[in-house]
Amino acid sequence: MGQRWRAVGALTIALFAVNVVARLIIRFGFDGDEAAADRVTLGMFVVIGLTLAGTAIAWGRSRPPAQWGAEIAAAIGIALALTMFVGPLLVGRSPFADGSATFFWQAVLYLVATSLGAILGHLVLTTLGRDYRSRSLQRYAESGTAKPRRIVRR
Repeated sequence: MGQRWRAVGALTIALFAVNVVARLIIRFGFDGDEAAADRVTLGMFVVIGLTLAGTAIAWGRSRPPAQWGAEIAAAIGIALALTMFVGPLLVGRSPFADGSATFFWQAVLYLVATSLGAILGHLVLTTLGRDYRSRSLQRYAESGTAKPRRIVRR
């Protein structure tokens, strides 16, 4: 059980770290330039989506989707809360500095990017036939075509 929470914690920290790095780049590199800030934010969402796609591929090979899906959902929820409430404080802003509409749109965009990343990773894994279910069905089919055990008479 501890191993599962350790993996969820590591994924949460990774997702939050990507957001913090993007916020620091915007703050110190492009302060006041909205177009550059939008590009950095888009890059952050792409990196977060690819991180979750890779995680879904890695975890989906050996575990059923119900197990790793719940773990990814927990990591996304915790990382979202950290990103929305702690992230702005690290760069010297209030979470609601730009208004409530911006706050909620950030949450929606974060959830869309993370969900699409996890779903894309699972779809790639399923398409390649390397997911948990496909592999177990393949093992079952191979065991059915094997020669039956020969009975020895005495």
